[in-house]
Amino acid sequence: MQYTTLRGFFLLCLFIGGHLCAQEQQQIEGKITDTKGNPLLGVTIWIPEISKGTTTNPQGYFSLAVPSNNSNLNLNISFVGYVPETRIITPANNFFDISLKESATQLQEVNLTAKNKLQQIEALAYNVDVVDAKKLHHTSLDIGHALDRVSGIRVRESGGVGSNMQLSMNGFRGNQVKVFIDGIPMENFGSSFQLNNIPINLAERIEVYKGVVPVGLGADALGGAINIVTKSDFGNHLDASYSYGSFNTHRSNINAIYTAKSGFTARINAFQNYSDNNYTVNVDVADLETGEYFPNQEVKRFNDNYHNETIIGNIGVVNTSYADKLLLGFTVGQNYNEIQTGARQVSVYGNRHRQGNILMPSLKYQKKDLFTQGLDVTLNANYNFGKEEVVDTVNRRYNWFGEFIEYDSPGGELNYTHLKFQNNNGIANANLNYNINETHKLAISNVYTSFNRKRENLLSEEEQIYNQPQKTTKNVAGLGYTFEKENWSITGFLKNYHQVNTFEEAYRPEGSEYGSVAYRFKKNTFNSLGYGAAGTYFLTDNFQIKASFEKSFRLPQPNELFGDGGVLLQGNSSLKPETSYNYNLGAQYLFKIQKYHQLNLSTNGFYRDAKDFIRPRLNKNQVFQVMDNLADVSNLGIEAEARYSYKNKFSAGANLTYQNLRNNTQFEDGQTQESIVYRDRIPNIPYLYGNADASYTIESPFNSNNSISFSYNLLYVHSFYLYWPSLGSTKLEVPEQIAHDLSMTYSFGKKNNFQFTLEARNLADANLYDNFSLQKPGRNFTAKIRYSF
Repeated sequence: MQYTTLRGFFLLCLFIGGHLCAQEQQQIEGKITDTKGNPLLGVTIWIPEISKGTTTNPQGYFSLAVPSNNSNLNLNISFVGYVPETRIITPANNFFDISLKESATQLQEVNLTAKNKLQQIEALAYNVDVVDAKKLHHTSLDIGHALDRVSGIRVRESGGVGSNMQLSMNGFRGNQVKVFIDGIPMENFGSSFQLNNIPINLAERIEVYKGVVPVGLGADALGGAINIVTKSDFGNHLDASYSYGSFNTHRSNINAIYTAKSGFTARINAFQNYSDNNYTVNVDVADLETGEYFPNQEVKRFNDNYHNETIIGNIGVVNTSYADKLLLGFTVGQNYNEIQTGARQVSVYGNRHRQGNILMPSLKYQKKDLFTQGLDVTLNANYNFGKEEVVDTVNRRYNWFGEFIEYDSPGGELNYTHLKFQNNNGIANANLNYNINETHKLAISNVYTSFNRKRENLLSEEEQIYNQPQKTTKNVAGLGYTFEKENWSITGFLKNYHQVNTFEEAYRPEGSEYGSVAYRFKKNTFNSLGYGAAGTYFLTDNFQIKASFEKSFRLPQPNELFGDGGVLLQGNSSLKPETSYNYNLGAQYLFKIQKYHQLNLSTNGFYRDAKDFIRPRLNKNQVFQVMDNLADVSNLGIEAEARYSYKNKFSAGANLTYQNLRNNTQFEDGQTQESIVYRDRIPNIPYLYGNADASYTIESPFNSNNSISFSYNLLYVHSFYLYWPSLGSTKLEVPEQIAHDLSMTYSFGKKNNFQFTLEARNLADANLYDNFSLQKPGRNFTAKIRYSF
């Protein structure tokens, strides 16, 4: 699909989404104040019959869409320190002006009120953090950079907007950390749908599971999992935004939901990103003609344009007798990405680029109490017909000044190729949860994944003969049992991991470079059983301790086995699955000081004992990364976080993570002499990092019904070795990095449903680096406008 066609379709979706949500709806609105008429921020509004709620804004207003076919619903209003209230929602009564009275009840008793959804998840036995994405919807953050602020997580990326991005969690990185959207693995979504091009507005919350992963996600994760939960609204909703920033960066997003009285629902999610990514970097440059050397030059990136456009549509029914949710969906998108560098910044290109698309139908089904009370079923399936393309057809040699030498013969900057490949990916997963009673619960899950790559190089008939289809299938099945009673929650589980990789290798039997070509068929099969347990106990209502253990496996991904088509990653078909024994022990304490002050302290210690640890290294010419096994790796670390809030108007917090990731491989394969890098810290992975943030909300001096919020975020990464420290006389380091971000948001409109935000990132213009010392953007500014109802 051509860029202009999809862009037009994207604009059409903006129009349709607004039209759908403008139709007749039942909107519940109101204002909550204290007895003196002062608005209350953060009051919980909850409708138990449909398990839906919201909170009041700084002016005390709230707005909530409910299915118009429901009547006589209970509207529960609760706020710490105040007497709870209940109102009845009827067609004639949909605006509520409520004054809450202060409670004479002791604070410890008030804390026994029901937890919201985020608190319920954090109270689970697993080591889990929950990001309230709704609080970030006014920012221009994508989901990846929102996760970069979570304790224990560091985002690794190779550049600016649209660049290759991976997550590092407690020392494990990349595909060792699995990412899901509404419980569906993202591993088959292709390059058009990645964490750093998905706007934060797509998510309602983000669940971060560290170390031990619930059975329901069905993951072959080694270091944890991220579950992005999208908006589950059954009413009518519209959220639209646009931002413009440095380096000619444009981002826009629309989320629209329409639900009729019959239960029919239509939903559109559409977003686009565009950036020139022409930020400056510091590099050494050599003149192509004379060889003259110019050290530490500040130059602009000139071949790094990126854009993507994605539309997610769903149509179906909700809240019917046969389905709580039944949706048929379709995801269509495309991306174009110029390739500025190789795996290291010393390689520079001027014409290489990559493009791809996603074409994915999907099915989602969910039903509580299916056939019998307590049996909840979720089914999901999708299949990606998307294609990828790598183009390197200009025979030039560039330097960082943008100068080039062109050659007359056919060729490319790295390898003469116009490679097309289709990664036919399919995923089907099923989850059954049976609540035997309030104490005992069972969970069964199964996730099946298929991959079949077909590719061709349009410029090489010989290479087309060699490149046979590459296939892999994977199945992860899980069984879990949970015991809950009073302050206890204990979960035990089993997981079976199964993978089959089939491929053909081309080789020359004579052993010479120009001999005849033959093929040998290979089939690798892996099957093994993992297990684990997790438990939590509330010593008091405000003091929780957690412990968990898991023997987990992580199966190699298709890109790791077969490569990414010549962009950054070279395949390694001999890669073995990795396994790890994961241990976690943590505690969380919540201080309530008087009425308005709250302090939350949490800490978690972790230990990982991994075998056949998969890590990236540079290939021989240091242009590509290749994944390789390291026989024995351990990681001992701790993370801690503190957060203070006052009246829900001021909040400040900080987190810090230390991890000691060590190579325990004493002898290399076939060697009897101890490895020189034995007990070295694993290179190119930060071992000490953290964040600090603060936010404050005040009334607008122009209009007391409007508000202004100020926020600050600090990112810190301690210096770390780029290569094994025991190799070579010079220990190359990625230097210490500190970045400061500031933002201001002005909320206005009748119900503060308009927001205008100004952001400044990396305010001090610090040099920031990542994977193999690739430099990231310097100081940049963004403005964003958002409307929602």
